[in-house]
Amino acid sequence: MKLKDARHLSAKAQEALRYRVVNAVESGMSKSEAARVFNVSRTAVHNWTKVVASSGATSLKARKRGPRASSRLLPHQAATAVRLMEQKCPDALGLPFYLWTREAVQQFLAQRYELSVSVWTIGRYLKKWGFTPQKPLRRAYEQDRKAVQYWLETEYPQICRKAHQEKAQIHWGDEMGVRSDYQAGRSYGRTGQTPVVLGTGKRFSCNMISTITNRGKLYFKLFTQRFDAALMLDFLRRLIRQCDQKVFLIVDSHPVHRSHVVKSWVERHAARIRLFFLPSYSPELNPNELLNHDVKANAVGRQRPRNQTQMINNIRSYLRSTQRHPNVVQNFFHEKHVAYAAA
Repeated sequence: MKLKDARHLSAKAQEALRYRVVNAVESGMSKSEAARVFNVSRTAVHNWTKVVASSGATSLKARKRGPRASSRLLPHQAATAVRLMEQKCPDALGLPFYLWTREAVQQFLAQRYELSVSVWTIGRYLKKWGFTPQKPLRRAYEQDRKAVQYWLETEYPQICRKAHQEKAQIHWGDEMGVRSDYQAGRSYGRTGQTPVVLGTGKRFSCNMISTITNRGKLYFKLFTQRFDAALMLDFLRRLIRQCDQKVFLIVDSHPVHRSHVVKSWVERHAARIRLFFLPSYSPELNPNELLNHDVKANAVGRQRPRNQTQMINNIRSYLRSTQRHPNVVQNFFHEKHVAYAAA
């Protein structure tokens, strides 16, 4: 019959065993013999005899098992940590980290409160505080938070009221460039053996300009030349020709959007279209960014075009399919940071 070692004994039985082992050694038994007779490690025998010699026999008494009844981190310290994690990045607090990881929180607690805890304990803290690992959104340092707040609370609601009064349709526009070497998605493979996907070594690209509405409408144009005022005007002409209602087009502050040529053309066609501009450095406010990401991931990243023509055809086919499913476009407006534009 295989005997269980001392780790499986109760706390009281382990305490009695420690006393017996130390007593045997003090009575003349060698440490190696005591380890063999009592079925414990020689290291344990050495540690028990050493602690008795320095602190007395009471040091062998059983201690309370299980996790600590209370956290070593005080409530006000935890509250401060949570507030700073929500408001600042680690590098803003002088830490050598860009993202809040377990190691970053561990170093923050050590630096601020001289509290040394393991990353596993940090993980339990984070779970208790309601934090989960997430892919962060990028936000420019140059962004004016007051301008963003004014847009959300005042400017955009005014645009909505004007659109209702003039029976106009609100469009969100944007442009992007797409490269053939964009990679998205994952593939299963053997542990430690990265899967290999064959594709052309040539690099080619194309550009896209598009608008979407919260009613599921999608309009787009693909092109290979440089984005300029002439191309912008060509797209705007097509847009107002295809739309039955007046168009309120919301775009970013790209120089082409604010060019004198575009401004003059929009003023001449004020009965059909108006332009509005998002706050600077605020792409997260534009639902069209989600369409861009969707196209890059599914029409380019998960495809393997051999040349520019094939890539353009893949993107055009994917966008036309999206046009036939308005609910897909409407789902872009359900994301938390653009949900304000869903109504």
